[in-house]
Amino acid sequence: MASNIFTFGGVFLLVAVASAFDIWSVDHIPNAKKSNDQVIRVRDINVPAGTALDFQGFDGKTIEFHGRVTFGYKEWEGHLIIIKGKNMNIKGMPGHLIDGEGHRWWDKCGGNCGKKKPFMMYTQLENSYVDGLRIKNTPAWCFAINQCSNVHYSNIDIDNRDGHTKGGHNTDGFDVHKSRNIRIYNSKVNNQDDCLAINSGWDIVFENNVCEGGHGIAVAVGGYDVNEAKNILIKNCKVIKNNIGIRVKTLLNGKGIVDGVTFDNVELKDISETGIVIIGNYLNSGPREKPTGGIPIKNLNIRNVRGNVLHNGTNVLVNVAPGSPSGWIWDSNVWGGKPNKNCLGVPNTIADPCAK
Repeated sequence: MASNIFTFGGVFLLVAVASAFDIWSVDHIPNAKKSNDQVIRVRDINVPAGTALDFQGFDGKTIEFHGRVTFGYKEWEGHLIIIKGKNMNIKGMPGHLIDGEGHRWWDKCGGNCGKKKPFMMYTQLENSYVDGLRIKNTPAWCFAINQCSNVHYSNIDIDNRDGHTKGGHNTDGFDVHKSRNIRIYNSKVNNQDDCLAINSGWDIVFENNVCEGGHGIAVAVGGYDVNEAKNILIKNCKVIKNNIGIRVKTLLNGKGIVDGVTFDNVELKDISETGIVIIGNYLNSGPREKPTGGIPIKNLNIRNVRGNVLHNGTNVLVNVAPGSPSGWIWDSNVWGGKPNKNCLGVPNTIADPCAK
């Protein structure tokens, strides 16, 4: 622990300052891990191709990002940044930028074909904070939030807008899997896929966020080792110029449960395809066949979801196995697109939301 001496009114004050270890190269990481410094400063690093900027074994430490972080080019399926640990504080400092330079991988087909593309950032954290990161042009998916518990992600800016014209695809903002008590708030995502995709998890809050250009906010359950999403709150968000506004989609022939998903005060603007989507026949290649009820959607609460769909789009789509959903509450005002006369499985306890 270092200290600084200041004077105030002629009195000397001794102020303790946390010691810091500066990293300018990935070669410095082993020594940083061994040090007693509480703050690790990442400064203007270029990470070699095919190598992760790997922060494992830094429990209790603060990781600060300064300057510009870049990565060498390689086709691979790893992660450009890995952060695992407990009681960590990950901070983006003023003027920093984590630049994936994703145009080198972009080929309009993301993870479905073409070049192998790495994830931007893998986090597996407990009792930790991730705040203030600025991330630009990810090769494909940005945040993998995997097996995390009690973690806050705040004031994060994911800027993949260049991908709209340069072939970006599958540039998800936040992907959540097998995680509990997660809060994502006060953040922005401009991308070409889901702003948020919750594949499984419990007690998750997505609040005060802006999603632009992508595929909307999704609870997408099925096809994984854990197919359960419970107590999910999406609140006070804006979805702008996405193809979908909000959706709950469960895998065709999947098994699991979706229980307690709430969309509260979500504003939609200029949605091109469908404002609200609730389906039980999802496949990666697109929904098809009759929906199956092996992943029932229970206690869905649509509260003050409002805004416009472009005139060639559809306001609301519900296509779930009749009898499988229960406990739905619905209050939406989506306009501008076409009403849908082919909705299936709407519980008889609510008015048909597709008719408007």
